[in-house]
Amino acid sequence: MPVLTYLHPLDRKALRTILTEPKNALVKQYHKLFDLDGVKLKIEDEVLDYIVDTSIEYKLGARGLRSICEAIMVDAMYETPSQAKKSLVIKLDYAKKKIDKFTGILAASA
Repeated sequence: MPVLTYLHPLDRKALRTILTEPKNALVKQYHKLFDLDGVKLKIEDEVLDYIVDTSIEYKLGARGLRSICEAIMVDAMYETPSQAKKSLVIKLDYAKKKIDKFTGILAASA
């Protein structure tokens, strides 16, 4: 007999906590990846809020946080070390530009 269950969507606070607080939180993983290349990463708080809001808007939940972060960070992960930068600050306008590009690709493939 199948088991049916209903889940309530996570709220902003829960998604933000998942993004930043656990031992292996996504944000901490990106900090470590950039550290390996000698780059100090700073993600502004408004970017973290934007990531959470995007996850809620597209009904992606906690699993979608990784895809959103990846869309924002992938270019910087490859470009920054080759530019010999020692620090990188992810700002809201950069994040929005990357997410717009990502959602445009999704819309075109649908």
